[in-house]
Amino acid sequence: LALLGPAPGAPCCPHGPALLFVKTSQGKEEGRRFYACSACRDRKDCNFFQWEDEKVSETRLAAREEYNRNHQPSFTHRQNMDRYKNFVLLPSSKRRFCQECQQLLLPAEWEKHSDHQFLCDITTAQLKSPSQLLYPLENKKTNAQYLFADRSCQFLLNLLIDLGFRRVLSVGTPRLHEMIQSKSSQEEFSIRSLLLDIDFRYSQFYTEDEFCHYNMFNHHFFGGEAALETCRKFLYEENGERVIMVADPPFGGLVEALASSFKKLMAMWRETEKEGHDNKEMPMFWIFPYFFESRILDFFPSFSMMDYQVDYENHALYKHGKTGRRQSPVRIFTNLTPSMIVLPEEEGYRFCTVCQRYVSSGNQHCEICNSCTSKDGRRWKHCVLCKKCVKPSWFHCNNCNCCTLQKHSCDKTDVGCFVCGKAGHKRSACPSLS
Repeated sequence: LALLGPAPGAPCCPHGPALLFVKTSQGKEEGRRFYACSACRDRKDCNFFQWEDEKVSETRLAAREEYNRNHQPSFTHRQNMDRYKNFVLLPSSKRRFCQECQQLLLPAEWEKHSDHQFLCDITTAQLKSPSQLLYPLENKKTNAQYLFADRSCQFLLNLLIDLGFRRVLSVGTPRLHEMIQSKSSQEEFSIRSLLLDIDFRYSQFYTEDEFCHYNMFNHHFFGGEAALETCRKFLYEENGERVIMVADPPFGGLVEALASSFKKLMAMWRETEKEGHDNKEMPMFWIFPYFFESRILDFFPSFSMMDYQVDYENHALYKHGKTGRRQSPVRIFTNLTPSMIVLPEEEGYRFCTVCQRYVSSGNQHCEICNSCTSKDGRRWKHCVLCKKCVKPSWFHCNNCNCCTLQKHSCDKTDVGCFVCGKAGHKRSACPSLS
């Protein structure tokens, strides 16, 4: 990324303002800077491309605008809500869902979808669980709808309740939003959720106060000012109802772009007229693999990583049981005090009195580092030469002067900042990005 977030006046593709990129090699820019789609890293999904200094003709601009219009959803959110109201009035025998178009069908539309695969007798329970009705979009860089397993989803919800939050800004977490919505009719349940997601299919099931079509890579609300205002209103803490953001981005997404958007959502919370927000950071859970820890801490130094392993229902590797790895690498990064995050002891977590946080059973406290150092749930070992704990499978290489796998290449080059190549700072703090 050449710039965090969309540049002023950036061109648009169907996914909103494009981001500015530059090719780099060992810290040096190579070639011209260019705009590309913020959400789709794969050109097959969105082939938008424009050089930063390119002069675009009026004809091409008009063609682009028409292309963008033609690639918007068939129905608006409001139209989808009107359709939903008509759909729920139908007897179950007339409730159909087209699996090819991923659309609730009214009887007048059956003929048009007659050669498609569809589900019949859609129940009210299915309508309240759209993530189970819709096919997950599993492009790991754009949608990556790896849905929380029930175990992890219930843990997150219980944790939010215990921490006293009453509003959840669910960014890319449809399963959590769904669980909250399904319990909202219960008398003693007082949590509300607003889902921000790039998957417009959810607009068939949730009102404009429950769902905003949102691109978390460029902070773009597709519904414009009305959707922005919905989000602002939700972030306003009426009657002391505390708000937290829970985000579960695609793991193949750019951390810089995500961090930029999350900071803007936090700024929206800070700008609400509540006293005491000025010097505070909006509470947040960012759910992401542990190997991105240093990147996340570059942008959010106040965050810390919890040991809880988040499982996914439809991911072959990131779930419990015989078909999974048993050790999901996905963690919760948060700006809340670690001691407040109580992890379930029945799942093998314990409280470290020195670190003042819950850790996995295999994460042993290192007296030299004065910390529970494991990131992946296994017991790590301390290397005196590296002056830190390392993975149990790593060994110290005297040529490289660091711990690494036994089978490795000793050809190592010192690389500074990924953007400018200079030492002394990371790419997130590079002056050339400001």
